[in-house]
Amino acid sequence: MSSSQGSPAPVKRETFSTRRLFILSAIGSAVGLGNIWRFPYIAYENGGGAFLIPYLVALLTAGIPLLFLDYAVGHKFRGSAPLAYRRLHRAAEPLGWWQVLVCFVIAAYYAVIIAWSLMYMIFSFTEAWGDDAEGFFFGNFLAVAEAPGLGFDYVPSVFFPLLLTWVAVIIIMVAGIRKGISRANSILLPLLMVMFLLLVVQSLFLPGAALGLNAFFTPDWAALGNASVWAAAYGHIFFSLSVGYGIMVTYSSYLKRRTDLTGSGMVVAFSNSGFEILAGIGVFAALGFMAQAAGAGVDDVVTGGIGLAFIAFPTIVSQAPFGAVMGVLFFGSLVFAGITSLISVLEVIVSAVQDKLGWARVRTSVLVSVLVAAVSLALFPTATGLYLLDTSDAFVNSFGITLGALVTVVVLAWFLRRLPLLADHLNRTSTIKMRRIWIALVAVVVPAALIYMVANEFISKIGEPYSGYPDWFLAVFGWGMAAALVVLALALTFIPWSSRSKLNDDPEYDALVAEEAKEAAP
Repeated sequence: MSSSQGSPAPVKRETFSTRRLFILSAIGSAVGLGNIWRFPYIAYENGGGAFLIPYLVALLTAGIPLLFLDYAVGHKFRGSAPLAYRRLHRAAEPLGWWQVLVCFVIAAYYAVIIAWSLMYMIFSFTEAWGDDAEGFFFGNFLAVAEAPGLGFDYVPSVFFPLLLTWVAVIIIMVAGIRKGISRANSILLPLLMVMFLLLVVQSLFLPGAALGLNAFFTPDWAALGNASVWAAAYGHIFFSLSVGYGIMVTYSSYLKRRTDLTGSGMVVAFSNSGFEILAGIGVFAALGFMAQAAGAGVDDVVTGGIGLAFIAFPTIVSQAPFGAVMGVLFFGSLVFAGITSLISVLEVIVSAVQDKLGWARVRTSVLVSVLVAAVSLALFPTATGLYLLDTSDAFVNSFGITLGALVTVVVLAWFLRRLPLLADHLNRTSTIKMRRIWIALVAVVVPAALIYMVANEFISKIGEPYSGYPDWFLAVFGWGMAAALVVLALALTFIPWSSRSKLNDDPEYDALVAEEAKEAAP
């Protein structure tokens, strides 16, 4: 049904010009900082080579099925997360806004880590951290305050690279899907792969590399009997694939109607996993060199997260032959991986606001990006910024992404019972067909894994203050932020949709519905 005469024309939805550009963008979203600094440590701590078994099981039974679910929702209902869920069922709209708000929080602090990486890429030329990488990072570079709080003592060495990061990202977002996001991913992702391959090759030729690789791949088969190892595998897969918080729903809404969704999803999922294993090889080869140089075991030098990137790796750079080259490759990879992920997170917000208010792309991109950038620049490049970043990351992952994904899956599978409808949509254009096993995995296995993860996180964070931070600080920036996500998601639902958004009579949406109805007719 077309719009009536005189009513505003519906907002024309951009599309990826080719399936290849969608796949590149989806891989760019999935391949982020966590692949480089989180996966190697998680694998090492949970059975080494044996961890690849629960990792693969989690990928096949939860990660890929949830990825297909996001694709089906976004592609069938052709909208941002809130609009797609609203078209699926009126009561489901808050799920989309919950995901949008999660992305707002992530974008605000994620850009800060990109700014750190940018500065450390520059520092690599002179090894500015000297003989004390840890003291330099927390003291000279971040000037971290002695206690958590909300302060406005800005650190220039973080503020200005963060400002530069936001300027670059805003330019990409304003350019749109084809000229901005697609073009950025088609340039940055190949550069990322080339740089990281060079880094891995350089790491493999370091003295002691075999020591690190043995530590990484040697299987601890007893670990497979530990439930926490399996939980770690499922937890990492959920975060790694960028599922459950609107990114893949949004990206798939930009696909043309006749697109192989499940085939594309398989390429994205296994490319992401391949990059993670490559990251593990490169990182542990370098850690093996560090251990041998220090006359210690790999156990004594291995670390994850910020410690790996900004303390352990600078130490390796200082000791390794051609260390400056290694530093530029490593931190340059973090910058490129971070930007491709950040633009996907921002697109969830931009797309939602554009759909809700009916604004033009440029206006929406500027206002949304500048708002997120303002929050990012106000809170995080300060002496207390690291405490805020750490708390935001911990709580938004546990009670934003994980809890939000759990609620979404339960609502779609058990309350609205939309999985058969979504399976039919996937099967219409895809090479890999979704059978009853997919519905069973999404309705049973995925919720079970998510319930276990949420319960563990809740018990852990209730049992003792996270990282020993003050109760008031956690109440405001941890628990308070998590609760605000739910409250604001419900509140945003009551804002009227623009008439240009056409909740149920978008010509493009109606054309798809009519086409599917015709195909289903006997």
